[in-house]
Amino acid sequence: RRVHGGTTWHAAGLIGTSRSNSTQTKLSIVGAKMYGQLEQETGFATGYKKCGSLTLARTDDRMIALQRTASRSRSFGLPAEIISPEECGKKWPGLLKWDDLKGGLWLPEDGSASPTDIAMSLASGARQKGVKIIEGVRVEEIQTAVSNNRKKAVGVKTSRGTISAEKVVICAGQWSRQIAETIGVRVPLHSAEHYYIITKPIKGASLDLPVLRDPDAYIYMREWSGGLCVGGFEPKALPIWSDKVPQDFAFSLLPDNWDQFDILFRGALERIPVLADAEIRQFVNGPESFTTDTNYILGETPEVDGLFVSAGFNSSGIASAGGAGLALAEWIIEGKPTMDLWPVDIRRFADFAQNRRFLRERTAESLGLHYRLPWPRYEFETARKLRCSPLYDRLASKGAVFGQKFGWERVSFYMPNSTPEQRDMNNFYTYGTPKWMPMVRDEINNTRNNVSVFDQSSFSKFIIQGKDALQYVQKIFAANMDVPEGKLVYTGMLNENGGYESDVTVTRVAQNKFYVVSPTSQAVRDLNWLEKNIGDLFVTVADVTSAYCVLGVMGPKSRELLQSVSREDE
Repeated sequence: RRVHGGTTWHAAGLIGTSRSNSTQTKLSIVGAKMYGQLEQETGFATGYKKCGSLTLARTDDRMIALQRTASRSRSFGLPAEIISPEECGKKWPGLLKWDDLKGGLWLPEDGSASPTDIAMSLASGARQKGVKIIEGVRVEEIQTAVSNNRKKAVGVKTSRGTISAEKVVICAGQWSRQIAETIGVRVPLHSAEHYYIITKPIKGASLDLPVLRDPDAYIYMREWSGGLCVGGFEPKALPIWSDKVPQDFAFSLLPDNWDQFDILFRGALERIPVLADAEIRQFVNGPESFTTDTNYILGETPEVDGLFVSAGFNSSGIASAGGAGLALAEWIIEGKPTMDLWPVDIRRFADFAQNRRFLRERTAESLGLHYRLPWPRYEFETARKLRCSPLYDRLASKGAVFGQKFGWERVSFYMPNSTPEQRDMNNFYTYGTPKWMPMVRDEINNTRNNVSVFDQSSFSKFIIQGKDALQYVQKIFAANMDVPEGKLVYTGMLNENGGYESDVTVTRVAQNKFYVVSPTSQAVRDLNWLEKNIGDLFVTVADVTSAYCVLGVMGPKSRELLQSVSREDE
């Protein structure tokens, strides 16, 4: 109900630029640059200071992770430097215990700011450009209409009247999910308790102290009014409000939770010993919303045209807001993304992601992933076995080690004659040569020289049919689709610019019926694209992914295998 309400007013205000993927890194850079000049543009102070950030490494594996972050940051033009333990100590003189460190990562373009002041400065700048901001209003309903058999957002009913609109954007923070649900739109985020403490002034806590992160202890710190702000991302979080976030919580806090904060505080005491004698001014337990994969949610919803979402920022809303706002504005104006936004695209989620139990269990894990080692090929541990093929039990009995893709349990490799404990993925995480390499090598050699059968049931599958089906597929796919029945065509699904939307195989199963197979994770995105481009053609598109099991038979002896189980000669 207020510009700086929700989670903004109690955010810690860290402005980081380097993120886990290229999309979010680019957008974070946009935000940092914007904050650096915002006060000059609007005349409203933001508290922004480019003090840099220092991330510490206690282990060799963490040091490798920081080296990778440094390399990725430099590829985007961000200065990044790996520094020694002694140099780390000089960044926080007289405060930092550094003799147990392996080193650190110095990012001079990072900073911090006052989230409330940034929000007010942005609002001031918007008003100066003619934007009307109405506060103290409750959204009661998002209004929709039907056009070309598709639902479209046409306005918002509020406690002070109805506003007609061509486009509607839900950016209501942790309330976004429950607002969207009222019209059948999924915004899979979940609230969790999130903490930091603020101390009274500490000697040596100067204004120019860089933001400090010690991810092996799950903590971050920054200077705050002469004292320190100490917070973090504990390994197992405490989700709350699975059903609904209270409407009147916009400027409230949860009770202090020292038991949950204990692991963070102990890590902070190890790293900054003077905290043992510091006086704590405030304990802040301000809930934040988190997503199931740690990336925020952006873009036009697949369920309702003209309805956009910007939410679920995983406690990085201040750092990400500038770039996310730019990306969303361009999407609205151009009618499509102007850059690769797939890591944050709302269409990466299926229906199961809105399940309350799934959200709660996964949020308990995803919050802690912010500071957990970013292992290659990490597999989520919570909310598993959501979607299993009919062969799951048989594959498991053969020693299959499963990964997860779009909720599907998929075989990563096999360990015959092994125990469940031996198949635990935590045994395989490494920055070196993984233990599963020989097993995968054997599979590859068998496929190259013999025959292998792969369960590919997770692939997305659609049926396109109707009297205009051929006309439709000729328009949306790159290859000639006027082929004999039973013919399979490997091709691309295109957009109006001739660019690829997806990589598909299409089988003409009847004169006016086509069977399409596309990548597992793009089921919602591809279905949305197919449906939005039907127009006034007499065509229907149906998602039949769960209706069909798919087996891939591959290798030079695949024909022999198929002939042994089939009556067909070819």
